[in-house]
Amino acid sequence: MPPSSKESHIRFFGYPQPREAQETPPYTAPPANNPVVRGLPLAIIGFRSLRQIKELENYEPRYDPTVIKLTEDANKDLESETLADRNQPSSNSQHRTAAFYTSLYTSQESTPTKVIEGLLSRVSASKTHSTAFLQIIPEKVLAAAEASTSRYAAGRPLSLLDGVPVAIKDELDLDGYEKSLGSPLDFTRKDGGTSWCVQKWEDAGAIIIGKLNMHELGLDTTNNNPRHGTPLNPHNQHYYTGGSSGGSAYAVASGLIPIAHGADGGGSIRIPASYCGLYGLKPSHGRISISPTLSLASSNGVHGPIASNMQDLELAYRMLATPDPQNPSSSLFTAPPLSSPSISSPTGKKLIGIYKPWFNSADPAVLSACEAALKHYTSPSCGYETVPITLPHLHAGQLAHAMTILSEISGGLPYPPPATLTASNKLLLSVGAQTPANDLLLAQKLRSLLMSHLSHLFRLYPGLLIVTPTTPNAGWRISGGEADLRYGVSDANMSVRSMRFVWLANFTGCPAITVPVGMVDGEGNGPEGEGKVPVGLMAMGEWGDEERLLEWGRCGEEWAWKKGEEKVGKAKGWEDTKKWMGSEEKTNLNGEG
Repeated sequence: MPPSSKESHIRFFGYPQPREAQETPPYTAPPANNPVVRGLPLAIIGFRSLRQIKELENYEPRYDPTVIKLTEDANKDLESETLADRNQPSSNSQHRTAAFYTSLYTSQESTPTKVIEGLLSRVSASKTHSTAFLQIIPEKVLAAAEASTSRYAAGRPLSLLDGVPVAIKDELDLDGYEKSLGSPLDFTRKDGGTSWCVQKWEDAGAIIIGKLNMHELGLDTTNNNPRHGTPLNPHNQHYYTGGSSGGSAYAVASGLIPIAHGADGGGSIRIPASYCGLYGLKPSHGRISISPTLSLASSNGVHGPIASNMQDLELAYRMLATPDPQNPSSSLFTAPPLSSPSISSPTGKKLIGIYKPWFNSADPAVLSACEAALKHYTSPSCGYETVPITLPHLHAGQLAHAMTILSEISGGLPYPPPATLTASNKLLLSVGAQTPANDLLLAQKLRSLLMSHLSHLFRLYPGLLIVTPTTPNAGWRISGGEADLRYGVSDANMSVRSMRFVWLANFTGCPAITVPVGMVDGEGNGPEGEGKVPVGLMAMGEWGDEERLLEWGRCGEEWAWKKGEEKVGKAKGWEDTKKWMGSEEKTNLNGEG
């Protein structure tokens, strides 16, 4: 269906031709036929199954999913709500927000220097906290805090992020810091420098505490990292934080910082955000520049924020997404507004698309929490309507995504893989390096098919948001206990399962957001199953439609804090800034996190 006349003012670069897929085999969950590996090789099979999809003969391969909205949507209201003025939910379980920090400084109740000194002291004194960080350089952090303190004393803060503590996943460059991607390898740039989007946070006055832990090379969704340590889920220490941005999720969920940077090539922002009861945004492919940093997963990976609340998620995103004039895709995107515009669609409807067989493949407890949240979305206070949709070749598409990202990452590393990597990663990289060219081309044809089908849905239902649970499972239990943390583990079945819903946004380049919607009982009857774990709900939008996703996230936040009843409260080990913001303890300056 061609765009309606009301939509004709919107222009795109790279928009796929709307085309409904002809073959839509019924969705069934993929078989769990991969072994759980503890110190043994990992078997990955199934890539050749793409050869059975005859419809791919009618599609050209698409190697880059970047689609750029070149004009602003005229349906956005001129009136907007500033982030600084928006009321936040009131609750004893609320996290400390960026606005909390800036209010401390403007009221002279504290200073950035005092807050950061207390924070560094807390991190260095706690093995649990320090595991979330791979590197902290206290003298650099304190110098930035002192500069911020001076600006507040002069009444000239740079932005709503000035003096706010944040941290960066060890996947980007930060001048003066090393970069390892959570591995024993050295990826530090020889010419130094800072990634563009990180520089935008620094330019806004944010205090970057250091580099955060991640799953080795970002190649799984637990953040199990035998070399650097594994941060445990602050809500339930028998569970992983999720990955690969696990250090980011830990640092926010534990209350150390309100905002963290994450990277997402296969759900690596959204999965840990969901497991840790947080908000996470995976932007449109190509929108956020990381130049001059090179991406190991260039056609799947993006960068974005993880935050404890929607206001901070928006604030962090709007600054990260400042267009980079030197980057060929980022430079074409329109800068996001510094306030929250009111969003409408040409039909006047707010639509949620649900593919029931896929949605319902989640575990019963996850399904129950997500369906309860959907009732809030379709209530008069939010005003969404649900429409049934169909999505083709989901199992094959997930295989195609896995094949593509493994091939991309292995192509950026030596072959054979370095012996110092974990056994499972060495085998994954070997699989990627030996993927037949014909199968890799078929994967890109399937990417083209999926993008065209999504284009068809977005034209059929303008403003559509495709909604699923973020993961079908409620967290990932550390089933092998201390031995798994010490020696590592790779459970291919669980890895594939945890990415069941998230991969589509990466492979097709669409933006997506996860919001927390509840807590459910942990798995098992023993100590490992005690306590509860968070559950997330995810929406995926049309290319360039982050503003619509942020509006959807704000409605979800209303549900999470409705009438003061917290669906997801603070974690058990949550740190309260007010208790140490004026600490006189001296920070260890040996450069260790």
